[in-house]
Amino acid sequence: MPKVNLLNRNLLVMHATVVIWGFTGILGNLISISATHLVWYRVLIAFITLFIYFRITKTDLKISRNVFFKLFFTGAIVGCHWILFFQSIKSSTVSVALVCLSSVTLFTAILEPLINRKKISKLEIFIGCLIISGIFMIFKFESRYTLGISLGLACAFCASLFSIINSKQVQNRPAPVISFYELGGAWVWISVYMLLTSGFNHTMKPAVSDIIFLMILGTVCTSLAYVAGVSVMRELSAFRVALITNLEPVYGIILAFIFFGKKEHMTIGFYAGSVIILSAIFVYPYIRNKIEKRQLRKQVPLG
Repeated sequence: MPKVNLLNRNLLVMHATVVIWGFTGILGNLISISATHLVWYRVLIAFITLFIYFRITKTDLKISRNVFFKLFFTGAIVGCHWILFFQSIKSSTVSVALVCLSSVTLFTAILEPLINRKKISKLEIFIGCLIISGIFMIFKFESRYTLGISLGLACAFCASLFSIINSKQVQNRPAPVISFYELGGAWVWISVYMLLTSGFNHTMKPAVSDIIFLMILGTVCTSLAYVAGVSVMRELSAFRVALITNLEPVYGIILAFIFFGKKEHMTIGFYAGSVIILSAIFVYPYIRNKIEKRQLRKQVPLG
């Protein structure tokens, strides 16, 4: 296959993957059971699907005991992230939850230097200030969704935390294997929480429509999308991947308008705040890419 056609195919797959990720918010709104039960089913279905995939592809799942426990405990953060995300949707709207999730860039800019003991860059401080101003504007104009916004921001914090942890793990082992053990860990931790809070009761039983949506969520939107996304990430540059991934809230908000119409209509202040946040997110990888290229040129000796 010619290189140009292969690149276009990979870009198309990456965009389709991000659209599917954005669609999770739609399914979260359509599924009637609680956020905790929803995520319990999601991770169980995704875990089983990935296990079948690994058996068919004969993927080696062996890891050390130390790594297993790291991924197992990280699964608790992953599970918490998804519960907060879907509860944010149920407490507000898909649009609010997705825009708040976009603040993961802000939390990463703060947490990564602290965890890895690195200096916070001026660019990240600037981008962080822009995102904070956008969040403040959304809080001001959408005060009726204060709970949903707060849950969305907490969800972004968890996403940032496990992304930083995984950035180290992925250097030594395949990303799908990491996801497999984290999903298993998430399911166990959520099960423990449900046992302690009497979560295993009749309200957990999903309706027929919920079962269909949960199967789509667990297989297509989790396992399939993740494997497809990882496969093309090997071929695309980190810069391209970052830009396309940043389209998730955009695709998600468009899908929300298509599925829910007027329910997703917000105030002008919300859209203004959203534009500030999304603009900051798109500008960040672009400027960082320019800075890295400039620094690289300075390091290359003149011949």
